[in-house]
Amino acid sequence: MDDDAVAHVRLDRPDKLNALTLDMLGDLAATARRLRGRPGLRAVVLAGEGRSFGAGLDIEAATRNPAGVARAFAPTWRGTNRFQEACWAWRRLPVPVIAAVHGHVFGGALQIALAADLRITTPDARWCVMEVARGLVPDMSGIQTLSELTGIETAKRLTLTAEEFSGTDAVAYGLAGSTSDDPLTEARALAGTVAGHRPEAVRAAKRLLNRTWQRGPLRTFAAERTAQLRLLPGAMRGR
Repeated sequence: MDDDAVAHVRLDRPDKLNALTLDMLGDLAATARRLRGRPGLRAVVLAGEGRSFGAGLDIEAATRNPAGVARAFAPTWRGTNRFQEACWAWRRLPVPVIAAVHGHVFGGALQIALAADLRITTPDARWCVMEVARGLVPDMSGIQTLSELTGIETAKRLTLTAEEFSGTDAVAYGLAGSTSDDPLTEARALAGTVAGHRPEAVRAAKRLLNRTWQRGPLRTFAAERTAQLRLLPGAMRGR
């Protein structure tokens, strides 16, 4: 975090392309909650260290801790489980969250990026809604955010094929706002622009858009959990 007005948050497991562990999911949600109470905060820039934004869930690590995975699926009073809260906690922040995306943007990392308010991606970033290829469904709030950002045919195609697509394609599909060869620098500049506006107006505008754009995320989250819990045992056995 470089200053009081703009927080800089990183996925920081570069040796594993920022593949997500259960601890990282908890840390993401906890970081968002801490920032929620930070006086003077006006914007957040979310990025990944190293060569990628994130390569999705670390399945190997998850299979070593089946009890932890089971606990992480339990919904809390917020209406989300640990997987969903790692993403949706950023949507709950009263200030705009800007994701700077490069390299791999796979699975759970893609869901985190989609939960940001704005996304800037390198043209050659490798995006993928990859869960079906692992015998699962997008369940980290991904169905909700896909439905907000793109048309249903595009959402179905990307989800059902698990095909990779570029950052340029992500903009065309509506999943990112713009491309840049240096998305982090551009995200910081954008955050600075936002931070220069009246904070009460920025917060009110985000809140108003979120509350009126679409309704019913908690119902979507419950449906995600039900589908995933049916699929998870087979996926963890490699079937």
